[in-house]
Amino acid sequence: MPGIVICISGFAGSGKSTLGRRLAEALSLTYVSGGDGLKLLAIKRGYRPGGVEWWETPDGLRFLEERLRNPDFDKEVDQQLVELAERGNIVIDSWVLPWLYRGGFNIWLKASLEVRARRVSRRSGISFDEALEMLKRRDRESSELYQRIYGIELGKDFEPFHLVLDTSNLDEDSVFRIALTAVKEFFRLV
Repeated sequence: MPGIVICISGFAGSGKSTLGRRLAEALSLTYVSGGDGLKLLAIKRGYRPGGVEWWETPDGLRFLEERLRNPDFDKEVDQQLVELAERGNIVIDSWVLPWLYRGGFNIWLKASLEVRARRVSRRSGISFDEALEMLKRRDRESSELYQRIYGIELGKDFEPFHLVLDTSNLDEDSVFRIALTAVKEFFRLV
C-alpha cells in the first residue's frame, strides 16, 4: 500500500490547485497538478506556458483546441499521474485521476459557474463576461473529451469520491479545514 494519496478534481476555478497546495504543505506531501503535465506537453509542441492564467491566454486556448483533436495528450499525462499516485505521499489535482486510480482519498470540488467566473476573472485579469464564456466552453469541451476518452461524466458521476464539497460560499480557509479534517479521518492521522 503506497503512502497517502489525495486526488482533487473539479471544473476550472473550483479551487483544486489552491486546496492541493495547502494540503500538500500541511501534510508534508508532494503536490502535482495535471495541468502542469499538460503544460510540459505544450512546451514540447513549441508553446511557452507560464502561470495558472496561461490557460486563459490566446496561446493557452489554442493549445486546448489542439488537445481536443489529439486525446493522446491527456492519456499520456494521465498515465504519468497514475504512476506518481502509485508511489504515494502525494496530492494530485486532476480532472480524471479518481476514476483511473482508486487507491487514494478523492475530493470533488464544485462551485457555481458565476463564482468560478469571478475567481478566473480575478486571477487572469480578464472581464467577468470573458471568464464566464471561456468557462462554459472549457467545461463543455473537457466534459466531451473525457466522455469520449474514458466514458467519464464530469460533474455528474461522483462514485469515486469520498468528499464532494461545494466551495461557492466558503472561503479558502474553510475549504482547507473541511478537507484536511476528512483526509485525516480517512487516513487515521487524527
